[in-house]
Amino acid sequence: MIAGAGDGPIHDIKRTALLFVDPYNDFLAPEGKLWPMVAEVATAVGTLDNLRLVTAAVRQAQMQIVIVPHHRWRPGELDAWDHPSPYMAGGYQMQIFAAGEWGGEWHPDFAPQPGDLIATEHWVSSGFANTNLDTLLKQKGITHVVLIGLIANTCIESTGKYAVELGYHVTLVRDATAAASAEAMHCAHDINGPTFAHAVITTTELVAALATFSELAA
Repeated sequence: MIAGAGDGPIHDIKRTALLFVDPYNDFLAPEGKLWPMVAEVATAVGTLDNLRLVTAAVRQAQMQIVIVPHHRWRPGELDAWDHPSPYMAGGYQMQIFAAGEWGGEWHPDFAPQPGDLIATEHWVSSGFANTNLDTLLKQKGITHVVLIGLIANTCIESTGKYAVELGYHVTLVRDATAAASAEAMHCAHDINGPTFAHAVITTTELVAALATFSELAA
């Protein structure tokens, strides 16, 4: 526990997990199918560099990392569906995160490493809906989750809201994500975020908290 931290995002390192949502090439590589959609915001806030800083600091502190992946596209999967979500159907038209293709592979800077957990793939926005994410976290005694990845106002927000419903303490890292517009980022972190997240912080604040923990644990 960090001295004076109260019930902050790193209240207890062994009971806190970083949820990295959708670290795919299609989102995070310049050649990815969805990168053009988020590139302006991602460049403005330094998303890629901040994701690198967060993951490095989390690994240094030996905090649990959980990869929370979107379902990978496969031909014909939605053919008999009555009500696929617009978000999902649009992605399937683009064949994003295609199974067996480069876009559906992990971005090399954020690929899982030994000790990381990988949840089963979510179909729409929430990393918890119809996946084993809650089971993975509970089996590790996790009570606090820190969310990074893509996209701020869809998968990050939905996963965070679902986490609160399940009783987790939720932290959003406002500059370790991106969205299709500055307005969407503002809505995700300044309007909707405070209604469900217990903390909305920056990469700098998170890295500092992790460094403090590491110093106290040394």
